[in-house]
Amino acid sequence: MFDKFGEFDSCEELNRAAAAQLEEGDEDAVRKIAEENGLEPEDAEDFILGSVQELATPVMAALGKLKVEKNDMQPEEIMEDWFGYIEACTLESSAMAEAVRKKGKSLKGCVALLLGWSFKNAKEVEKSIVQEAAKSCKEITTVGHGRAWLGIPGMKTARKLIRDYYLGAQK
Repeated sequence: MFDKFGEFDSCEELNRAAAAQLEEGDEDAVRKIAEENGLEPEDAEDFILGSVQELATPVMAALGKLKVEKNDMQPEEIMEDWFGYIEACTLESSAMAEAVRKKGKSLKGCVALLLGWSFKNAKEVEKSIVQEAAKSCKEITTVGHGRAWLGIPGMKTARKLIRDYYLGAQK
């Protein structure tokens, strides 16, 4: 991830690097910058041909970074849902798009925050529900002596935590 050109701190930094490579005539480097940052090959070609003035918009740069991080992380189930919430928040706000692109902010860091919330807010599930669940899961012979805890944030809470992670806690 970000092996050749490093992690860019902003869309502007990404575009400056691409422009410098194009000015030097290194079209392959422009393509590599695009690939490394999760941008579509067609976007690199449009930039190389002069059809667009910049390689990426702030939203493209943010979504590209998330795409690269997602491929590295390969989230599943609820983490995949959380990723969708992060994408939605990114599309809703230019400030969020800029924040996602920042160095030091990452999909793994955001998911860790959500998971930490889950640990801190886990509540014991009613014993009758745990017993019913155990009946339907034949491969499970015991479920923690009949006890289970659950603490997954709902969409509203998850989206607030996501915005707080990338933008800083909102008062």
